[in-house]
Amino acid sequence: MKKIYFLAFLFISWNALAQGLPGLGAGTTPNNRPILHGKNWVAITGKPLAATAGSMIFQQGGNAVDAACAMIAATSTMWDVLSWGGETQTLIYNPNTKKVIGINAMGVAPTGATVDFYKSQGMDYPPQFGPLAATTPGTPGGIMTMLAEFGTMSLEQVLKPAMDLAKGYPIEAQTANAIENNKDKIKEWPYSKKVFLPHLGEQREAPSAGEIFVQEDLYQTLLKLVEAERAALKAKKSRKEAIYAAYDRFYKGDIAKEIVRGTREQGGLFTESDLANWKVKIEEPLQVNYRGVDVYKLQEWTQGPALLQSLNILENFDLKSMGYNSANYINTVYQAMSLAFADRDFYYGDPAFVKSPMKGLLSKEYAKERAKLIGEVNDPKITAGDPYPYQGESNPYLNLLNKNKQTVAALSPEDLKAGLDEKFLADFQSGTTSVQTADAEGWVVSVTPSGGWIPAVIAGNTGVGLSQRMQSFVLDENLNPYNLPEPGKRPRVTLTPSLAMKDGKPYLAFSVQGGDSQDQNLLQFFLNVVEFDMNVQEAVEAPNFNSYQMQSSFGDHEIRPGAITLREDTPEWIRRDLLRKGYIMDFWNKTSGPITAIWIDWKHGTFWGGASNYGDDYGIAW
Repeated sequence: MKKIYFLAFLFISWNALAQGLPGLGAGTTPNNRPILHGKNWVAITGKPLAATAGSMIFQQGGNAVDAACAMIAATSTMWDVLSWGGETQTLIYNPNTKKVIGINAMGVAPTGATVDFYKSQGMDYPPQFGPLAATTPGTPGGIMTMLAEFGTMSLEQVLKPAMDLAKGYPIEAQTANAIENNKDKIKEWPYSKKVFLPHLGEQREAPSAGEIFVQEDLYQTLLKLVEAERAALKAKKSRKEAIYAAYDRFYKGDIAKEIVRGTREQGGLFTESDLANWKVKIEEPLQVNYRGVDVYKLQEWTQGPALLQSLNILENFDLKSMGYNSANYINTVYQAMSLAFADRDFYYGDPAFVKSPMKGLLSKEYAKERAKLIGEVNDPKITAGDPYPYQGESNPYLNLLNKNKQTVAALSPEDLKAGLDEKFLADFQSGTTSVQTADAEGWVVSVTPSGGWIPAVIAGNTGVGLSQRMQSFVLDENLNPYNLPEPGKRPRVTLTPSLAMKDGKPYLAFSVQGGDSQDQNLLQFFLNVVEFDMNVQEAVEAPNFNSYQMQSSFGDHEIRPGAITLREDTPEWIRRDLLRKGYIMDFWNKTSGPITAIWIDWKHGTFWGGASNYGDDYGIAW
């Protein structure tokens, strides 16, 4: 009898959620992890030790920007699917100006990195790994610019946790095993082999979990930055000027020379001018309003505007009445994402080179027209639309858009039945990390740093692992005329921090790792909070679905129309409905993605932090 009651409870509870009724609603679902409550500050990121680094900075009196910088530095040192030669993307709420600021610390294509060059190498896309996959390092500049402009502490204070880690820390199993599993690739690059494989020639050549992993070259590089700051302070320079002195040593001094030498030795294209001419951009983010909430994302050199487009489309539907994760809800959100991501795949790129039609893409009128394409059955041949008329202009690439549509229309039944294989999923969901911080003064920070994941090319004797982000360019203008490689150009990346404001005050900071799945998971997290009244921890743990009806930004840039990953406890009746609606289903134990988020509780003057139970992400609050 107990078993019958339990099954009945499960049925009633899921059905209550599906109908949007009280049941397993907000505040009643048992979380796998506790909510992080704090009144002074919150620090959440991809590794427990890195969250501790943030807490150390807060306890020394730093603000949320100081703490975020320390956490980026720590995660980069721990190879949490990124390294120091990667890229950093940030949204910051500044309580003094009451504005949200964007930090664009994405590296650029080096000299010689052109469509013709990569095609001459016999490539259909820039490579996934190796020196020819590398954009110029962005993370060091991102950290130093954020700290100089919006922080309060010295670079030496903020880098101390990372320097301690570089001197040696007990490596965790995830990173240690990633090194061992990729050791054959790592051995192709001499400086990577020196750092990653301390037991060369033994059966296990990577460090083991719990072993002290030492990175002396990286420690010396970070020490050089601190020395440059100390020298500037001794010369009576200001805190900001001293930090920028360290910046110059990295991008114009001896560190830059060794990065260039070591990269070119291994077949890369970097020049000293590439590093010296690169600059962090402080820019205005893009924003839409969804049911009274202002949502901010970085510009179209990221995939972030696709979330904003999706919200504009979904505003035309009564999602709450459909019920959380009902078949109708999943079908509607899936197709809205397909429409937005089709536009991403064709129109997004570095606005410093080709201006994308963002005014039209983010207009409510364009969204209404796109929403009309959503039907009862999934359309696997959704393509990019034409937003130019919605900003009073003519499309300069209409001929390419029509060719793109013809290519999609010609997809065969076999193309539309392709399932999900291990390599495709690994490429599609290539990881990164995330950082969320907030403090009582009002600073709120959301970061998605990435690049330089294992296996990474290390640039000479610097300990700096290089980015692999060149692969996010395309070489065929029919795919995306805005995202072709040129020297000095930023690729269109998947990295996508998020901030939301309500009633003129910070409301949510949220981001996630996971390649092209990022803005899918973040969209559903946001809807969980706004439409279904989940608290922040419920929302980060809740079962999401993942679509593959968009071009992967990695590897061979493949697409899987109609393919969907659902959590394995999806009820049988929903599975049947989705099958009838044309979906190819795959099921996982966890589908939330490693979301990290902070909700600001203005009623009580406190913070609520959430870190999903998907991976190693962890937070501390006080």
